[in-house]
This record gives sequence, C-alpha cells and structure tokens, in this order.
Amino acid sequence: MKFLIDFFPVVFFFIAFKMYDIYVATAVLIIASLLQTSIHWLIHRRFEKAHVITLILVCVFGGLTLILQNEMFIKWKPTVINWLFAVVFIGSQFIGKKSIIQRMMGDHMTLPSRIWLNLNIAWSLFFIALGIANLYVVYNFDTETWVNFKLFGLLGLTFVFVIAQSLYVARFMEEPEKGKDSE
Repeated sequence: MKFLIDFFPVVFFFIAFKMYDIYVATAVLIIASLLQTSIHWLIHRRFEKAHVITLILVCVFGGLTLILQNEMFIKWKPTVINWLFAVVFIGSQFIGKKSIIQRMMGDHMTLPSRIWLNLNIAWSLFFIALGIANLYVVYNFDTETWVNFKLFGLLGLTFVFVIAQSLYVARFMEEPEKGKDSE
C-alpha cells in the first residue's frame, strides 16, 4: 500500500502527459501530491517528511512551470529533490549519533557501524547520481523521453539499487540476541 501511495503522483503525471501535455501533467502532479500528503495524514495522523518536502518542491517548481509556461522548472524538480536528499543523508553523518539511514532502518535490522556508514554514503551518492542522470536526460532528449525516464528510468534505477543494497546488507546482518525473541 505504501508503494502505491508513494508513487501514484508520478504515475498520474505520466498518464496526464500521455493524454494531454506537460502543463496538464504538472497540474495533475500538484493535485496528486496534495492528495498523497493528505491521504497519508488521514491514515497515520502524521506527515511523512519526504512527502512534505516533495509536495513543497512540486508546488514551487510546478507552479513556476504553469505560471511561466516553461517546462524546465518541472524537469529540474527530480534533480533538486534527489540532491536535497543527498545533502540530508550526508549531513546526518555529522548531526546526532546515527545517520539517517540507521534512524530509518535501525529498528528493523542490526548492522555493524561501518556498514551503516557505507549505506548512508551509498544512498548519498545514489541520490547525487540520480540528479545527474535526470539532468543528462533533460538536456539531451525531448520531453517525452524525459517523462518516460522520470517514471521508468528513475523508478527502475531505484529498484535495482534497493535490490543491490539488500544483497549487500544481508552479508552483514547480525543475529538477534538469544532470549530476545521469547520476550
């Protein structure tokens, strides 16, 4: 269910683009992002930071796209979001005792400290690479190719990265302490 809620704005954007144009798709993306954040709040009675950050950037970049009738703003949004996430991941290594990846996943698994650091760095580099890949497509291909890349390319790259991360993490997972399971 979370997967559907997280990605339905992008899917709606894609469908609206295929049926109409980039400007209708941008308006749909803004509305879908508002719905996404609202639905999450209604279900959980809290906001998810990633949804709020994305909503703000969608409204700003999408709004500029619509007001100025310049699709470059919406095309830059994935890069800005990914680079912002990279900054947060990098910054989390210096703020607090745990990196952001350990804070997000630490309740679900136990890993050596150096592996948490490696994961945090890997995610930071991945977000930077996604931003660069987005800009490469923006400046070297037409809008239709970019829209296809935004849905299938970025999502596919993320899926492959998560699988690779899972295989990497599996090698280092520590066994739960005896007696903990019976508590």
